[in-house]
Order: sequence, then structure tokens, then C-alpha cells
Amino acid sequence: MRCTPILLMFLLVGPAAADDSLIIAVASNFTRTASELAERFRADTGTEVRVSSGSTGTLYAHIVNGAPYDVFLAADSERPKLLEASGHAAPGTRFTYAQGALALWSLKAPDCLGVLRDDDAGYVALANPLTAPYGAAAKEFLEGAGYWGAVSKRAVYGENAMQALQFAATGNATIVLVARSLLTISSLPRASCTWNVPTEAHAPILQQAVVVASTSNVDAARRFAAFLRSDAAREVIENHGYELPE
Repeated sequence: MRCTPILLMFLLVGPAAADDSLIIAVASNFTRTASELAERFRADTGTEVRVSSGSTGTLYAHIVNGAPYDVFLAADSERPKLLEASGHAAPGTRFTYAQGALALWSLKAPDCLGVLRDDDAGYVALANPLTAPYGAAAKEFLEGAGYWGAVSKRAVYGENAMQALQFAATGNATIVLVARSLLTISSLPRASCTWNVPTEAHAPILQQAVVVASTSNVDAARRFAAFLRSDAAREVIENHGYELPE
């Protein structure tokens, strides 16, 4: 029998829905942070948390199609709002847990901004603007700064922010526009240049969470959502390079 990607995902994660564990759908840029938070939550409560990562747009589509997630940690506010409006998110559970930022990073270019101006400087990696909020923010910055004309012809798109970073970290792309938080990865090669994109150069990247309406673990899911707003969780989030919501 041929399994579609959605069916395969159900087969892989479906059995966990019967116990008290949680399955958290997490935007790829937040995966490392979520894994640390999941471990702290498990230590505090005894509840196991499984992290399933991907682009925000892809995870959103999975939830709409009935994927057995309990909590969704998106990299934007748009998809959580859509889930709330369509009844796929539990009412009153949407909140901002982190605010992201963008950076340019290169393994081999001496001047990050110079790569954007130079048609012959090689590939520019970014997450897919259609499915990944950091990709949409990157494109917005490039258009507003007047770089998009030079970049669009040599842009390469990752399915998510992490994949876009991998393109540059392996040298397959000259530079990447990526979530600034990912540059805290200890195994990342030494950069030849980095440049922080001003936050005012694109719409705010408000990363929002919701409890999925179809969860069979409502109490545990709500406890995890509450944990994300605790001082202990906020410290972890900030240490991973995010700004904190007020």
C-alpha cells in the first residue's frame, strides 16, 4: 500500500496519542529551544513531550488535515490566527511566546551586504517565503532595501529556516538570510561575515502558540502552554537568541 506523507505521519506518531505524552508541532527555527523546554517540562511534571518540527506552513496544513498534535508553536501569528478562526485551535489559547529576528550569515563572503548587491556573488539562501515566516520576512527586507532584483535570480529556497542555513553552512550557497537564533548553534562553522538585519526592516516576527482543538490531552497541553510563559521558560527562550514578549 502506498502511504501519502500525511498518512505516514499518522502511522508514525499516532500511537503516542493514547498515553499522557504530548506532541508539539514546532517551527524549525525553534526546534532546539523547544527540545530544551520539553526536557524541563518533563523534569517538572513527568509528562513526556515529543517535538515534531517543520516549516510553519507545512505544520499548519498538517493540523488542518487532522494531524494528532497537541500544541502548535508557529514562527508567525498568521497561522495561529487562522487555526483559531477555523476552530482548529482551542479558544483563548493563542499567545506570543517569542519574537524573532533575521541575520545574514556566510561561510566564505567577506562582505555580507556586498553579496546581495553583486549579481555574480553566488547563491543566496532563504526559507521559502510561501510557507516559512522567516523566508517571508527575508523577502520583505530584500524588497524594501532594493536588493530583491539582484537576489531573486539566484535565490535558493529551503523548506524551512534550518534547511536554508544548511545550504550556506555546506558552501552550496554563498550566504543565507536566516533566523538569528540559529546562529547560536555551537556546531556552526566559523562565519566569514554576519550582519543583523534591523528589526524595523520587516514586519515583526511574532511567534505564537495555540493549543490544538483536537488534542486528547487538554490539561497537559494547557499546562505546557502555561509553562512557556513562566520565568524559567522565558529565560531559556531568551538564551537562544529570541526577544521576549512583554
